[in-house]
Amino acid sequence: MHYKQKTIQFLNKTTLFIGFCFGVSAVAQEIVIEAPSEAVEEKKEEAIAGRQKIDGIVAVVGDFIVLDSDVDKAYIDLKNQGVSISEISRCELVGSLLETKLYTHHAIQDSIPISDQQIQQQVEQQLDYMKKQLGNEEKVLKFYRKDNIIDFKKELFDLGKNQRLSQLMQQKVVEEVTVTPDEVKQFFNTIPKDERPLIDTEIEISQIVIKPKPSNAEIKETVDRLNEFRTDVLEHGASFATKAVLYSQDPGSRSNGGKYTISRTDPFAKEFKDAAFSLQVGEVSKPFKTDFGYHIVTVDKIKGQQVDVRHILLIPEVNTTDLQKYEAHADSVRTRIVENKIKFEEAAKLYSDEKETKSDGGKLINPVTQDTRFELTKIDPILYGQVSNLKEGEVSNVIEDRNRTGGKFFKIITVSKKYPEHEADYAQDYLKIKELALKQKQLKAVQKWQDEKIVDTYVKINEPYLKCDYNSNWVKN
Repeated sequence: MHYKQKTIQFLNKTTLFIGFCFGVSAVAQEIVIEAPSEAVEEKKEEAIAGRQKIDGIVAVVGDFIVLDSDVDKAYIDLKNQGVSISEISRCELVGSLLETKLYTHHAIQDSIPISDQQIQQQVEQQLDYMKKQLGNEEKVLKFYRKDNIIDFKKELFDLGKNQRLSQLMQQKVVEEVTVTPDEVKQFFNTIPKDERPLIDTEIEISQIVIKPKPSNAEIKETVDRLNEFRTDVLEHGASFATKAVLYSQDPGSRSNGGKYTISRTDPFAKEFKDAAFSLQVGEVSKPFKTDFGYHIVTVDKIKGQQVDVRHILLIPEVNTTDLQKYEAHADSVRTRIVENKIKFEEAAKLYSDEKETKSDGGKLINPVTQDTRFELTKIDPILYGQVSNLKEGEVSNVIEDRNRTGGKFFKIITVSKKYPEHEADYAQDYLKIKELALKQKQLKAVQKWQDEKIVDTYVKINEPYLKCDYNSNWVKN
């Protein structure tokens, strides 16, 4: 969805709210690296040298400070994300950073809960990404001018935690803001007809997923191996964490010894939570199955409604011969659809292994809008490559794909309907108009919250930023 020039001006504050508050308000706290190459090494050295200047304090908000280097990093990160920075002033970035610090300060004051374990996992993922881009840990430390990995991890942890606190505080401010149908109608009517947003080309997508299943022999071998691990831990004193590092196939926890901190409301598989909350400290579960594979779990610590658990995940392999059989099965399903022997929706209900979509004929739901439509230019790049050239009603060839643990599966995709680019229509595009109306109302709620909290919070801004024209009354005139 995009807007004509006047519409952009009309909705400028709404766009700023969504962009800065929920997107790049914490941009100075994110690590974004371009892949190193000879062409950019000189620019990197210049950026590093620039970081060595004396770091001045721009402002203080509550218990937090904004440094000159924070503003510099914000520019670097925006540029790395492909954002044009030529029209973004330092004053605008300072204003955004002030908002971030305000949110973080009051998140702490309001005791908003946050999982240190999740932040730590995020840090490990960031470091893994940096190593892949720059080569190794030593080069990462050199690039960021850090003396040792422990201090660098602590810095990343603190930045990540503050960023998450800021996001949670923002969500808390707007979580109860809603719009009625009358408010949506009023919002739409305030937009002049020649300034109404243009809705990009949209498509509805359905898919059939064929997941190869391991043989009984492969499953038995996997379960037997987990039982061996369990016996080794319980009877011979082996380290569960070490075995998780060496053997677990869960990329999200393997490097951390298989550790997770979970509560009953966390989005883990039911079988996993049932096992975790049935154990006493030091016990090790028998092998059990989830949609991800087979696990054993042990409990390190019970703390109120949360438990620290470790798990080892093993995924039974599917041999090459069986993979070929499943691919041939997927191809035969596609052939029946193309030859009009069965409708795509019926085939999905009969043959698809994706339980989230099969009952609805394979239809995908947009996770952002909860609608069935996807803006063609905003869908996942891989999915875009698979559907962009399909005509309405056309069925793709069998596509080989992989799940998050690397397992192969096969899918067939169709574009069930295409909606060409058009000017927003109240009836046809109600959900998108409702989203815009909600964002505008959220903006007003955020502005009201900021105005109130700025008055009650210690804020000190130093020259030359005292002269900036901020959207909020940061200088308390």
